[in-house]
Amino acid sequence: MKLLVTGGAGYIGSHVVKAAQSAGHSCVVVDNLSTGLTSRIDCPALELDLASRDASAQLVQLMREHNFDSVIHLAARKQVGESVQKPEEYFLDNLGGLANLLLAMREVGLKSLVFSSSAATYGMPDVDKVTEDYPGVPINPYGQTKLIGEMMLKNAEVWGLRGVNLRYFNVAGAASQELADTAALNLIPIAINAVKAGKAPVVFGTDYPTPDGSCIRDYVHVEDLALAHLAAVDYLAGANQEFTTFNVGTGVGASVIEVLDALKRASGIDFEVAIGERRAGDPPRLVADVSRIDRVLGFRTKHDLASIVQSAWDAS
Repeated sequence: MKLLVTGGAGYIGSHVVKAAQSAGHSCVVVDNLSTGLTSRIDCPALELDLASRDASAQLVQLMREHNFDSVIHLAARKQVGESVQKPEEYFLDNLGGLANLLLAMREVGLKSLVFSSSAATYGMPDVDKVTEDYPGVPINPYGQTKLIGEMMLKNAEVWGLRGVNLRYFNVAGAASQELADTAALNLIPIAINAVKAGKAPVVFGTDYPTPDGSCIRDYVHVEDLALAHLAAVDYLAGANQEFTTFNVGTGVGASVIEVLDALKRASGIDFEVAIGERRAGDPPRLVADVSRIDRVLGFRTKHDLASIVQSAWDAS
């Protein structure tokens, strides 16, 4: 297949491109290069801000030139804290960019789209494992843009769009040093940077109702996540496939303290850990129920926490 990958020069996107090419697909990337690096990819790339006024017209031209089979849409702003401070920018970029993409797809009759969504759509669920049917109550503008983006895909069924939402949980790890997460916006890369700078990583709150008092999250290796995108593309290529949503995680939770213990083992450094106050809006536990993606796509992750943390350390 020929795939258009938006945000394909980013951390996750470059892993998706690499996995797609390894599977025999050809890719073209669209990326505004705000955090993406063209050195990560070996395929044609168009530098384009999807939320810009002429983006839809440029996408139409690109789609007609390449005759894509499907689109994987990853391009978005994704810093939760920044979204609280700059909500208008997040709605403009994340939803405006998606609107321009859908307009172009409708114009050329391209009807297959895998959407990069997020577990942030769930907000603060009060269950051990959250299913895709759990009511979405996002607690920040970033999560809101992802939930509305899912609605936009659903509404586009009126002109024949076939879509899949992939709700990522905590993505980490790396396939190689060249594809490492350089943004350091999540726990594992933040902790690695602290350790390498001789500082103590911070645990924000140890008084949660969890076994060791720190927050529990579901960590998924970025290589596994990339393969989930390809499984979703294959799913949409089948006849009469229904619009649906899949969690992408391991179904296993790990606490912040457990992650830092894994980092001690991966690095060989017995570093100190600092204890900070809780951060507003952090749910005590957020772990995926992955039974649907297993049942429908036959997809299961291969990497455990130790593998995720070791690969992130080795790539840093």
